[in-house]
Amino acid sequence: MTGPYNPRDVISPKRHVSNVQVIYDGGADDCAVARLDWDGQPGVGIRWNGNDTRPLGSPQSRGHPFWFQVPDDFIDVVLQRARELAPETELDVAYREMAADSEREQEATEWSQALIGDVANASR
Repeated sequence: MTGPYNPRDVISPKRHVSNVQVIYDGGADDCAVARLDWDGQPGVGIRWNGNDTRPLGSPQSRGHPFWFQVPDDFIDVVLQRARELAPETELDVAYREMAADSEREQEATEWSQALIGDVANASR
């Protein structure tokens, strides 16, 4: 294996972690932050991605990269900073532009209200 391990592929420790959604990936020699479920409860994980010399990053155990669970007292701060550092995607820009378009928002509201009316008046 060459290069750092992709944090989107890190699903360990398997008996604790599920539903991993990476919200920040700084790439090689930086960290990654993810929303995840830890023992079935929502949480946040963090890890170092690694580099060409240490491709598994840290933490890791027995050749498997894994997430470190962020303590509850630090979750809000870690998530806030991860969001600040995460690059804005095209989808983020499009959503912001759509939300700022009040005419389009009004049309969408009218359309959804009419759809609700159609369903409410439908025969069963």
